[in-house]
Amino acid sequence: MNAIEKIALTKIKGIGPKTSRLLLAYCGSLQEIFQSSKKELSQIPGIHKNSIDQLISKSYLREAESEVRYIEDNQIDILWYEDSSYPSRLKHCEDAPLVLYKKGNCNLNNQKTVSIVGTRNATSYGRRLTEELIQQLKELNVLVVSGLAYGIDIIAHKSALNNQLETAAVLAHGLDRIYPFNHHEIANEITNRGCLLTEYPSGTNPDKTNFPMRNRIVAGLADATIVVEAAKKGGALITAEIANSYNRDVCAFPGSTDLYYSAGCNELIRTNKAHLIRHAKDLIMLMQWEDDLTKKNQNHVQLPLIFDLNSDEQKVFDYIKESKEASIDDISAYCDWPQSKLAIILLEMEMNGIIQSLPGKMYKQP
Repeated sequence: MNAIEKIALTKIKGIGPKTSRLLLAYCGSLQEIFQSSKKELSQIPGIHKNSIDQLISKSYLREAESEVRYIEDNQIDILWYEDSSYPSRLKHCEDAPLVLYKKGNCNLNNQKTVSIVGTRNATSYGRRLTEELIQQLKELNVLVVSGLAYGIDIIAHKSALNNQLETAAVLAHGLDRIYPFNHHEIANEITNRGCLLTEYPSGTNPDKTNFPMRNRIVAGLADATIVVEAAKKGGALITAEIANSYNRDVCAFPGSTDLYYSAGCNELIRTNKAHLIRHAKDLIMLMQWEDDLTKKNQNHVQLPLIFDLNSDEQKVFDYIKESKEASIDDISAYCDWPQSKLAIILLEMEMNGIIQSLPGKMYKQP
């Protein structure tokens, strides 16, 4: 599977991450998507006619080829969601992007990762909380994720660098620009001890609609999202809501009831949408990082997936285990399910490492 095909799928208007997964589930592989006929594609529910016409016309390939040249010329890595280097925590979010562009060398599968977010108008109180938190987390070698924005974001990135920690800045635009422009210098430092990360190809502007999409990546990359300071509305609260929807831990620092930029944090705590933390010790206890950290985090993502199958997944798993290898037709007949339902279950199980796909739409245990 080459980079052009990976990028090409993201270039088709009307086909986002969820629809891309649906296409993969029905067609079986990326190559088969591009080789499918118009009739075959039209039988897949949820795929618009315009998107099918684009797939058939191959009009997007030239854009994908141009993007490949750009990433090769600028030492940018492309992370496909099936790659081992793709962030494993993010992979298990249903709306995770299929492609990420990364500039830098940080380990996005660090055993301990926190996202730190907050207002663009950080107060001295917020600055102190952020700097002290990261300093206290230094010995745990955490990866610090944020969004390179003014305020808490940039304080978090700088504090991570000052404490020799890796940091990942998630952008709402392509890697051919930096927004805000004033953060060019710190962005260069981040690529030396961390990375810049985005789902957007070169040429993408920092449009307003991109930032909430960016925030889901900030939330999905981490074990816990920490809100330092936030007003009643803003991007930090959106990130917290998304983290909650992913069943990730959310933490917030409380503030005085008359502080404008603590109102959001106080509300998250009041409504039980965030754990109250006062310092790093509270976070460490919540995450159980004070115990044997290596043992605790070993196979962090895989263990619960193996031993916590839902009833449908268990039925499929048991049949494949008994059969050694099984085709999608055999599994469909055994479960008495339509292939449309089964294909989605199989793709999810494959992404989680529970089963392995073989040529000819065959499946086995890894």
